Amino acid sequence: MDTQNAPSPSYEVRMLRSIRRIIRAVDMHSKMLQQAQDITAPQLVCLLALVRQGPLTLKALSQAIDLSPSTTVGVVDRLEAKGFAARTRSETDRRQVLVSSTVAGEAAAQRAPFPLQNRLVERYRDLPELEQATLTLALERLVALMGAGEIDASAILDLAPIAEARSHADDHDPEYDREPSGAGA
Repeated sequence: MDTQNAPSPSYEVRMLRSIRRIIRAVDMHSKMLQQAQDITAPQLVCLLALVRQGPLTLKALSQAIDLSPSTTVGVVDRLEAKGFAARTRSETDRRQVLVSSTVAGEAAAQRAPFPLQNRLVERYRDLPELEQATLTLALERLVALMGAGEIDASAILDLAPIAEARSHADDHDPEYDREPSGAGA
């Protein structure tokens, strides 16, 4: 077959292949994270939220990571079984149970490889602003076309290293406390 004269795939096929490649990259990153650190991506997201924000109720944690409360309970159970998180009663309201990271959890968060999104964002920021806007609008349109606008997605989009993010939280830096852009996306 003469590949030079073969028609190029349609835009639909190219788009679907691109989506599959993105899904595959995320899946491969998640598996690498699981093998290297014995932690899943949702567990890491949860652990990072606890390290950055300090002790949280399960409800506040589920809101912070944009997962359902029942999913968050399962994730916290697994983090607790690994010794990365602990539940304690609030000293001010004994009815509340707080979840916090342990020393081992903080160490695991420090060792975790940078999320896949960091690489993407670093390269994205190098693009001209017009190209950034075009890509963003195209992806938002794709999400709408797929009817995926209501699907939960992790809201943890802070890209600062853990130690830096933690020091910002300790200083109560207003820039750290603001809602990340694209929350829920």
